[in-house]
Amino acid sequence: MTNFIDLAKLAGFNVKLNVDKKILFVGTEEFSPTIRRVKDMTEVMIDRPWINSEADMNQELYYMFRGISLLEDEKTIKSNNLRYDITVIPPYMLGREFVKTAGHYHPIIPKTNVSYTEVYEVLYGTALYLLQKVEGNKVLDAYFVEAKAGDKVIIPPGYGHITINNTNDLMIMANWVAADFSSIYDPLKPLRGGCYYVLQDKILKNENYGVIPDINYKKSTTKLGLTPMYKLVNDLEKLNFLIAPQYHKEMFEE
Repeated sequence: MTNFIDLAKLAGFNVKLNVDKKILFVGTEEFSPTIRRVKDMTEVMIDRPWINSEADMNQELYYMFRGISLLEDEKTIKSNNLRYDITVIPPYMLGREFVKTAGHYHPIIPKTNVSYTEVYEVLYGTALYLLQKVEGNKVLDAYFVEAKAGDKVIIPPGYGHITINNTNDLMIMANWVAADFSSIYDPLKPLRGGCYYVLQDKILKNENYGVIPDINYKKSTTKLGLTPMYKLVNDLEKLNFLIAPQYHKEMFEE
């Protein structure tokens, strides 16, 4: 694995990752990550025998660099109530299951019945996103989006989501999101994760849910154009759908 990965071309700004030291260099600044380990994820994994007998609970799984920006853009981003993050997911197997994020939902925006949204861009490697809309343990809608470097994926209101690295290579993704809320992780824990598990040889329905739709794939979005997502720092009005999605239904029609 290369020690340094230069992400500037796809990210659209001066950023590179020291893979070994887990340091992100952004312009002249250095960022350290929040780290998810096996012990943080056991409630949402399928392979219980592996967890109980083989898993190293302190094994690092993925890294989240939150609130990333060039120094000259920091004030503009904060004043628009936005946040830009970068997440790194190395290849790994959780027993039979491919490594994934813990998964979360977004809270309802005050004085509305609509939840916050989020948008992702793959910067390196390939990601598989699982999006699901659930009522209790009943799955109203669920689909996968496979995204490669440069592809963007919008999380619509009301959907929870999980990112899976089902490859043998490092995966790096960025996201824009509203800055003033905390993600909701708890609904996925009693159900032991999302409504599907992505295993080495198949995709398996999670029997802790009720009726689950058949596997469905959708394409990544083109609504943000082909330029790197960070460059929207110069036109943040285009990200208003993250703050007030109730006024931007057209962004979620794909």
